[in-house]
Order: sequence, then C-alpha cells, then structure tokens
Amino acid sequence: MACMHIRDILERDKTTLSFEFFPPRSDKAAASLADRLGAFESLEPSFVSVTYGAGGSTRQRTHDLVVSLKSSGKLDPVPHLTCVMQKPDELDEILARYAAHEISNILVIRGDAPEDAQGYDPAAEAYPHAVDLVKTIRAFNDAGRHADPRGFGIGVAGFPEGHPETPNRLRQMDHLKAKTDAGADWITTQMFFDNRVFYDWCEQCEIQKIDIPKIAGIMPITSLATMKRMADLAAGTNFPAKLQRRIHRYQDDDHAVEQVGVQWASEQCNDLLDHGVRGIHFYTLNRSDATQRIFEALGASSGLPSIRT
Repeated sequence: MACMHIRDILERDKTTLSFEFFPPRSDKAAASLADRLGAFESLEPSFVSVTYGAGGSTRQRTHDLVVSLKSSGKLDPVPHLTCVMQKPDELDEILARYAAHEISNILVIRGDAPEDAQGYDPAAEAYPHAVDLVKTIRAFNDAGRHADPRGFGIGVAGFPEGHPETPNRLRQMDHLKAKTDAGADWITTQMFFDNRVFYDWCEQCEIQKIDIPKIAGIMPITSLATMKRMADLAAGTNFPAKLQRRIHRYQDDDHAVEQVGVQWASEQCNDLLDHGVRGIHFYTLNRSDATQRIFEALGASSGLPSIRT
C-alpha cells in the first residue's frame, strides 16, 4: 500500500490529526511501542512522523520503523530528516531508499547538535541549514526519481515562540520564508502552550506571504519531570503561569499532574479547532494513553470524523 502525498492528505482531511513517534532504542522499547500501536491506529491519524537522530544506528532504526509502519498499511509514516552529520552520498541513498519503499513525505529539520560532539559547528556541515535539505530533496523530485511525479511532500519546522539560536525574530521569519520558497509543502510547529502565540505567529506568516498549511504542535505534560525536560529540549518555550500554578498545586500527585496536562492540551486543541487550525500534531513520547484521553475530551475517540471532509 502506497503512502499518501501530503497534498492528498490535506485535500482529504479538513483538519489533519497526526502523531510523532521516536524510534525505539532497545528491544524492550520496541515491544512497548508495538503494544501501543494498536491504540494509535484506532485514533485514525492523518499521518505519523518518526524522529531521526545523528547516529548511524538511530538513523537505521528510523528507517526500519518507517518501513514497518508503511508495510502494515495502518499508519501513514513521515520520516524526519536532519542536517546533522549528513553527507551528500548518504542523503541520496536515504532518499532513494524511501522512494523505493513508496514513502511519500519527509519532514525536514535542522536538528540538534550530537550530545557527544565537542565544539560542534553546524556551519561546517554539508547542509548547514534546513533550507539546504529542502533544496536537495526538491532537486531529487525534479529529477523524476520518485514514483509519484510530484516527488516527496516536504515538511519544515516552524517556531511560534522563536528559535533560541536566532533571537532576531524578523530574521527567523526570513529563514522560514526561504524554506517555503525552496519547495516546502507544509509547516509543523514546535510545541507551545499558549495559543495566542500561535495565532500571532500565523499572522506574521501572512505578512511574509508564507501561505502553506501550518500544523500546530501540541504536547501534553504528563509529569513535572516531563515539563522540565521539555524546557531543556525546546528552549524558549513558555509555560504560562496559569499552567505552572495548576501543575505545582498537584506536584506531589503524579496522576493529578497528568490530568492537568491532558486537560490543558485538550483546551488548547478545542480552541485551535474553533479557530479553524489546519492540523494538530501530537508529540506523543511514544505514549498512547494521554493522546487517547485528549481525543476523548474532544468528543471523539476515533479520529474525530466530524472534522474530516
């Protein structure tokens, strides 16, 4: 079964609902994710994305998971691709493999520095910026090397609250504009916890004539430790005082903290739907329970058919 090109997914679904997985790092983790895939499948997402690391073994796990998901025919996988430690010949091989397996879409991000890399300099990479990957994938498409004449659908990252490495917000919008002009088909945002930030960012995109679909990234907080880890991973993300107050009120009750996180994410999603958001992308941390509960809070436990065309 061939995957659907993002343009077809966007035409089919009035509002896309999608999940992010990361490739399991052990046999135990693989078994755990396999047990949860059925729950994710029951929610009938528009697609699922699979993260991608800098190391060779992590990249192979990404490829293996993407091919496995595609082979099952139940979840439409979108692999991530990063600039970090990416060599031109390796990139060409990766694109050719995905094309051969009829993978239709790729989500391009610059990527974080490897944890064990001392003095890492992204400027020294073969592809210093995400726009360089977008251009390379676009050239692959233009060469007719994919079975779909449109080639790969290309997604890029957006940062409603700014990127820590680019404090100049005007320059950051220039970077996003460059990625869209180079051939991106859609934008998936970094997680955020205040919808007003997302709406303002969308208006900024309009000013820059960045008019491709924008999918909002949502991650439910499931514990204090998770919130602190989010703050490290997504530097610059703001946790509103109202949310922090709720979390700290129940900080000694893990179940209550998770309830607060799910409720907050549910309120975000309902508000986004009320404002006609083009899509919502859930950062799941490979856990299906919180995502299921958000779906239930939104009034449907099976893919929210009411927002499908």
